Amino acid sequence: MKAKISLVTLGVRDFGRAFAFYRDGLGFEAHHFTEGDDFCMFRMEGSWLALFPRDQLAADTGVEDDGRAPGGFTLAHNVGSPQEVDAVFAQAVAAGARAMKAPQKTFWGGYAGYFADPDGCLWEVAHNPFTDLT
Repeated sequence: MKAKISLVTLGVRDFGRAFAFYRDGLGFEAHHFTEGDDFCMFRMEGSWLALFPRDQLAADTGVEDDGRAPGGFTLAHNVGSPQEVDAVFAQAVAAGARAMKAPQKTFWGGYAGYFADPDGCLWEVAHNPFTDLT
């Protein structure tokens, strides 16, 4: 097994709202999406992001949808500088994200902030001066 993440699927409560947030708000390009679909994928650098109705994701995985996120996780988006962290964070908030932790210097020597998408999924926007994850 290769040590990589190919696809992250987010179970979303309101597909239309989530789709608009990622496509229109953050500028992600939908891959082979037709209006009316209830599933979409966004090609990203090195991996993919998919949106799927939360109840259908729960049924597919066999995990009961009790209203909490399916396991604790964050998605990370790494950029090349603290200024880029600030810009991406501002773009997300302008698109409807909820600021959870404003970008700031981290305990590990980087610079990062956290926002929640419209379904509460947590994203970290980070600059790591020690490892190029961009």
